[in-house]
Amino acid sequence: MSQPILLPSFKGRRVAVMGLARSGLAAARVLAASGADVLAWDDGVGGQKAAEAAGIPLTNLHEADLSGVAALVLSPGIPHTFPAPHPVAARAKAAGVPIIGDVELLRLAQPDAAYVGITGTNGKSTTTALTGHILAYAGRTLAVGGNLGIPVLTFPALVAGDVYVLEMSSYQLELTPSLGFDAAVLLNITPDHLDRHGGMDGYIAAKRLIFQAGARDLSKPPAVAILGVDEPNTAAMADSLEAEGGRKVVRISSERPVPGGVHAAWGVLVDDTGGQALSVVDLRQCAALPGRHNWQNACAAYAATRAVGVAPDVIAEAMRTFPGLVHRQQTIATLDGIRFVNDSKATNADAASKALGCYEDMYWIVGGKAKEGGLSGLEPFMGRVRHAFLIGEATEAFAPWLEGKVSYGRYGTLDQAVPAAYAMAREAMKANGAGGTVLLSPACASFDQYPNFEVRGDAFVRIVRQLAGQLETGKDGTP
Repeated sequence: MSQPILLPSFKGRRVAVMGLARSGLAAARVLAASGADVLAWDDGVGGQKAAEAAGIPLTNLHEADLSGVAALVLSPGIPHTFPAPHPVAARAKAAGVPIIGDVELLRLAQPDAAYVGITGTNGKSTTTALTGHILAYAGRTLAVGGNLGIPVLTFPALVAGDVYVLEMSSYQLELTPSLGFDAAVLLNITPDHLDRHGGMDGYIAAKRLIFQAGARDLSKPPAVAILGVDEPNTAAMADSLEAEGGRKVVRISSERPVPGGVHAAWGVLVDDTGGQALSVVDLRQCAALPGRHNWQNACAAYAATRAVGVAPDVIAEAMRTFPGLVHRQQTIATLDGIRFVNDSKATNADAASKALGCYEDMYWIVGGKAKEGGLSGLEPFMGRVRHAFLIGEATEAFAPWLEGKVSYGRYGTLDQAVPAAYAMAREAMKANGAGGTVLLSPACASFDQYPNFEVRGDAFVRIVRQLAGQLETGKDGTP
């Protein structure tokens, strides 16, 4: 039976926890169970109620005396530097209190397990899930989570030979100073969250932290740094890390062969790390890994799982059985020959470009709360789009960009856009037999209409299922 994580080094010490959503509440519980004197606070009523329901006493950290506090465990969503530090973070800094995150507590509690860390602007959730799937298929004992959604302090305690697979956001990396990953993956870097890092240079610096040595046991084999090199920022970082020494650098690419690395330039994953190219698996036969962006994810997961001892043939078998992740190019249904794809996780233009490059004859649902850069970079894909269905707050900002590039209309909400896209696709099907794809790939955050991309994706799925139900019962309006 697995044992819960405990932090005996904090017994009898005062520890502040700011932010009581899933990860913060889990941290407060583990610290309290470990005998720490926990000072917990959340600025929101929901977080306060969750703490009270869990039996965690509340202490207003805006007013509490922080002298002598061993650490402030800060929710990664709360700023501690840019654009301005949260008042509690500022108070902690002034009092000389270390500011850390829940992943740092995991490392302190479980130093003997192996750690695989995965970051990048896009693709990290799929790569994390695929890495976990491969390790599970190989029979390894593991836990998967972090930014993926499962609080790390709810994991079971693991021992040497077991593996924690952690999706790491740039926010989390800044709060994890002592964790040195055994295998660290950086997939890509494109502009995102720039306000939280003071600009692009700060964002790149935060992502680079995944390769820090931390307090890693130097008796272990050298750490493996795995970097996608299909863009200048990460290619330059790979060169820099290699020049520093002290770790093995593995370059990966979905676009070209990489001598000494791993690539999938033609859809077949090739391992050249041993100096002789080995064809491992045809990714075009892996249904849940469509498109070059997923080929990059597969190369990263391959290199990471090889770094912790999984054999190539086992990895290949596991990749063929990977089911994929919801909200990431998730095929929901095919109605009348028309495919419906939920890519709600595409919250910026770069992420949307991955789906737009995978399909033809698209009825593209786009919009929400726009991010910096808008739809810039998506011009090459507009020839694949039959009609764009604008929704949400970004409608008036995106309409001029679409003008002259593609047919478009304003639809406001998913409830209006999805049936309209289906109707237009059906008309095209009747006219020329080309069914096409209704694609939700918004290139925007969801916060104008939904609390998160998951709820937005679930709404899309609900509407598609309603359309399917109407079709089955003859209520679709056709004779």
